[in-house]
Amino acid sequence: MNKISRLTKSTIVVALLAPLSTVHAGGSDASIQSLAEVPAVSAALADVVEMEQQLLDDLVELTEIPAPPFGEAARGERFAEMLAEAGLTEISTDEAGNVIGRRPGRSGQRVIALTAHLDTVFPPDTDVTVRIDGNTYIAPGVGDNTRGLVVLLGILRALEQAAIGTEADVLFIGNTGEEGLGDLRGVKHLFRDGGPRIDAMIAVDGGRTERLVYGGVGSHRYRITFKGPGGHSWGAFGTANPHHALGRAIEKFVTTAPGVNTEDEKTSFNIGRIGGGTSINSIPFESWLEVDMRSGSQDKLDEIDALFQAAVQEALEEENAARTEGDALTVSVERVGKRPAARGDRESGLVQGAAAAIAWAGLEPDYQLSSTDANYPISIGIPAITLSRGGISTDSHSPAESWENVDSHLGLQIVMLTLLGEAGIAAD
Repeated sequence: MNKISRLTKSTIVVALLAPLSTVHAGGSDASIQSLAEVPAVSAALADVVEMEQQLLDDLVELTEIPAPPFGEAARGERFAEMLAEAGLTEISTDEAGNVIGRRPGRSGQRVIALTAHLDTVFPPDTDVTVRIDGNTYIAPGVGDNTRGLVVLLGILRALEQAAIGTEADVLFIGNTGEEGLGDLRGVKHLFRDGGPRIDAMIAVDGGRTERLVYGGVGSHRYRITFKGPGGHSWGAFGTANPHHALGRAIEKFVTTAPGVNTEDEKTSFNIGRIGGGTSINSIPFESWLEVDMRSGSQDKLDEIDALFQAAVQEALEEENAARTEGDALTVSVERVGKRPAARGDRESGLVQGAAAAIAWAGLEPDYQLSSTDANYPISIGIPAITLSRGGISTDSHSPAESWENVDSHLGLQIVMLTLLGEAGIAAD
């Protein structure tokens, strides 16, 4: 437990009488420490501890509103209501389903986005009833990323209760489409031409409290479908077989792809799904696969992508050359996901401010690359990071997913200090 969690309301009342001067923390440990000692900020940091039960109630309520991929609307509506209940008056939902609440700053010369994704990986018929076992909350999506939304609500309430104004405008955003085939559609829409101005973004997602994501692991995802005339396994023998072509493509790809992975730049690949065919004694009409390729380097990602494309075309040509009758196979290549790889500036004010906030909480910052909503803004030159939602998350993306309420206030405090360091605080 850090020093703020031990503060009592009576300790804070006297401190609040001190004037709040304009403060912009920057990225040093000393500046973050100074920011945390501003009386109103100290009050807000203590408030997130005091409101723990309310935040747990929020967690249960939001978790039990299903938010499958492309089906986040109901949760988004309730999240918008919660933002309004917490004090925001400028709330809207855009064409992509992003819920955006604006908290105007004194100058408004900059805009800082604080985001958490609304969606979970689970289909709409999933039982999302929350089971509570002591300090552990168990339900699909309870951690990833319902808890992230709760962090935003807690920070907003604390800022309102402590009457902290910021220099920059702050956007509190529940965004869509982070998971799976959502392909970051919500964040991509935010940063479209004509979208809201955003000068920096802090996403809340992921487990371990000391985690600081400053760069994006990119991914390319495809669905490949080989198609042919099909036929009877005996009577049409010699007809080009889509399954055989698929097998050739997989063998060629998994033989060459490992060479792209290096010790200094991890690059991965995975054939995640395969399908097609009607019966054991029928030459299939089609055969398909879905592949996921990832790297922290866009060059490496492009390299492994090229190997995959070549493997598919070579397999098509070889299977067609091997046929003795019937029409040739065709292949369709459908891109179903593209997340850019991007490396942020580890020495930037935003990254170092977050690192200082983590250190303030008594933890060692763990700099990481990961696949998060921050990928896209980093790739287009907008400073962005992803910070932890706090607590302990286990079994994410599984029906047994759980979130344990252990020192969970630290996650909120770290995000709040990082946000205020970037947005600046200001007197009326």
